[in-house]
Amino acid sequence: MPIEATVNGKPVTFNAEPDTPLLWVIREELGMTGTKFGCGIAACGACSVHIDGEVMRSCSVPVSDIAGKSITTIEGLGNADGTLHALQAAWIEHQVPQCGYCQSGQLMAAAALLAASPKPSDEQIDAAMTNICRCGTYPRIRAAIHAVAGQA
Repeated sequence: MPIEATVNGKPVTFNAEPDTPLLWVIREELGMTGTKFGCGIAACGACSVHIDGEVMRSCSVPVSDIAGKSITTIEGLGNADGTLHALQAAWIEHQVPQCGYCQSGQLMAAAALLAASPKPSDEQIDAAMTNICRCGTYPRIRAAIHAVAGQA
């Protein structure tokens, strides 16, 4: 079934069964491997992307649900001129990544949080950042979010 959507600002058309998870289309059909497979049950957040500006776990979103929608992956988070998004720069400055596997999903969740709440409290960060980090870099994640929000 042909499905049309916008991915990282560009129109795309792909063929997939309606129940195919968006994650597999992003990785296998579109070749964008920054979005990671973690658990397959929408629990860990490694596969987080934005769909029409809302953070979603792409392993549990069937492609039939994204027709005509705008998807942003980690590859589309940075600026059009190739410079890093402020969160990506803060991630580096605060040495957030260790193994790095969860980081694309963490960044997408943090970007959605800041879009909805530009100066989040610690409680808002904790409520929004439900992605799992096996390395336990949660304090660094919080510091990086506060730095971008101007609260460092």
